[in-house]
Amino acid sequence: MTTRSPATATATATVTWTGANARRLVRQHLHPDAAVGATPATSPGAAVAAMLGAHAQVLSAAELSVGLRGDGLTRTDVRTALWTDRTLVKTFGPRGTVHLLPAADLPLWTGALSAVPAGTNPFSKDARMTPDQVEAVVAAVAAALTGAELTIDELSDEVVARTGPWAGDLVMPGFQAMWPRWRQVLHLAGHRGALVYAPNRGRKATYTNPGCAPLPGPGAQAALIERYLYTYGPATPAHFARWLAAPKPWAAEQFAALAAAGAIEEVTFADRGPAWVVAGDTDFPDSPVRGVRLLPYFDAFAIASQPRERLFPGAAYERALAGGQAGNFPVLLVDGTVAGVWHLRRSGRRIAVTVEPLEPLPTAGLRALEEQVERVAAIMEGTAELTVGPVAVGPHA
Repeated sequence: MTTRSPATATATATVTWTGANARRLVRQHLHPDAAVGATPATSPGAAVAAMLGAHAQVLSAAELSVGLRGDGLTRTDVRTALWTDRTLVKTFGPRGTVHLLPAADLPLWTGALSAVPAGTNPFSKDARMTPDQVEAVVAAVAAALTGAELTIDELSDEVVARTGPWAGDLVMPGFQAMWPRWRQVLHLAGHRGALVYAPNRGRKATYTNPGCAPLPGPGAQAALIERYLYTYGPATPAHFARWLAAPKPWAAEQFAALAAAGAIEEVTFADRGPAWVVAGDTDFPDSPVRGVRLLPYFDAFAIASQPRERLFPGAAYERALAGGQAGNFPVLLVDGTVAGVWHLRRSGRRIAVTVEPLEPLPTAGLRALEEQVERVAAIMEGTAELTVGPVAVGPHA
């Protein structure tokens, strides 16, 4: 690649897909070659920070995402960081979905996420809430959870008692049931720093107030964009908007302001045209990625890396995506790109892993795959059993 110099200030660096993909893997602690600066994460918090949040709708998948980026990390380490040391928090992150985030970064995340403009309201007119009702519910959630750990039903009773019967109207479609009106802003309470998950009470999730003071929105959003570009750049405003579930015009305005301030700079990305990186951050590996990796459901690298058709080339685009949506299948990476899918089934300590490569793996690739399966089993604190063949399980919802 080329880099910008004072004599060619109007020129832009050119970044190849190979270089961008390799650097993303290095910075995610997923690159297999230490010669390019790849090192394992030293703690669950470091791993989660490196990927900008671990999707945790399926907590076991988040544990794998974290463990695969560390050296010797297990699911117990992740759970200890989450519920004992409290260096991680489980809350609503990008796209309004449940994530693990570093506790130290919660003020930045809540400051940024709470200031993102709301998109189109997906609920029917009869189910919607007025702006005043939204504020009342968020305040009620914050007050009810201060110094308490409540299940969703207990929290619902508190919210209705503190706001009014309208908050409890069963108008919001949920999983095989109708949920009370106030539930549509549960994720917003998380984004405002009023709510995070607490340890389960039996099989029931509980919530608490972390006492988080969000950072001011403009500065937090600028910092989040720079972290995103450091981790997943080069990227466009549209890529960032898709990752965050934010309006595209708003994202374009944020990028333009940062470019005008000299915080980010434009590069030419492969054959895709202009994209952005953090100013001065134009060093990329020259050599292609080699090796085999397994990534679980909703792994951050698979979801955020763009352009998606480069990460999911050819047949992988049809087999490993669900209607173009990444994360619904665990994926096999071969030489840095998706080359198959896999599935894990646990029975006691037995970790049965079925891997479906889209092309036959050579002997060296099979040995590397066996090592990866052993690593998955070690993270999950079980005994590995590998089958190479078709995966019959469909995509995760």
